[in-house]
Amino acid sequence: IFVSDILERKSYNDGETVFREGEQSSSAFVLQSGNVAISRNVNGEDHELAVIGPGSIFGEMALIDDQPRMATAKVKGSATIVTITKSMYSEKLKKSDPFIRALLRILVETVRDTSK
Repeated sequence: IFVSDILERKSYNDGETVFREGEQSSSAFVLQSGNVAISRNVNGEDHELAVIGPGSIFGEMALIDDQPRMATAKVKGSATIVTITKSMYSEKLKKSDPFIRALLRILVETVRDTSK
């Protein structure tokens, strides 16, 4: 089985939303081509935090702690994005050291706490 046979790959057009702040989700994404803007809504205004490029992983915190999305991800230009499902992540995580699993959870908690 080839990786391309089991991964969901989707093409997005300019301005399409990959996910929205506050949504519940259990997947992360790998940006294969193109650019994605990450933004947060502060006092009713969207603030762009970053623009990420090919090879970037985003939305990863949803895989680790099952909490709502902390930001919105919108495509700039066009993009090809691969979805990483919770089950794919869980399979990889099972093979990792328990210390690494605990460290990931602590890191995500810290990021969420400091962004409130």
